[in-house]
Amino acid sequence: QVQLAESGGGLVESGDSLRLSCAASGFTYDAYYMSWARQAPGKGLEWVATISNTGIHTFYADSVKGRFTISRDNDKNALYLQLNSLKTEDTAMYFCARDRGTGFSETDSVRGQGTQVTVSS
Repeated sequence: QVQLAESGGGLVESGDSLRLSCAASGFTYDAYYMSWARQAPGKGLEWVATISNTGIHTFYADSVKGRFTISRDNDKNALYLQLNSLKTEDTAMYFCARDRGTGFSETDSVRGQGTQVTVSS
């Protein structure tokens, strides 16, 4: 059974940093691409970043490129998202996701319960 448990969210001020973590279990972690996605209040799900199964390749949404960094530790079955220079528009529930193929799919990627990030001005 796939289990993904996000942590690290919180209330911060604009310009601050946070590091989100995701603990994965129930599947062969190093065989899968992994992603982060987010959902702001009243809005749809937005893809944020993807990392290849080896960690060599990373991909980012334009809205976070240069500010967020996705990484993984395959020995610990862990996924991370470093959020720097946070903006109020980054306020959202952040989800860790196991991808089906080589990218995030709202319908096919398996998501955790999420961790809330709130950025105040």
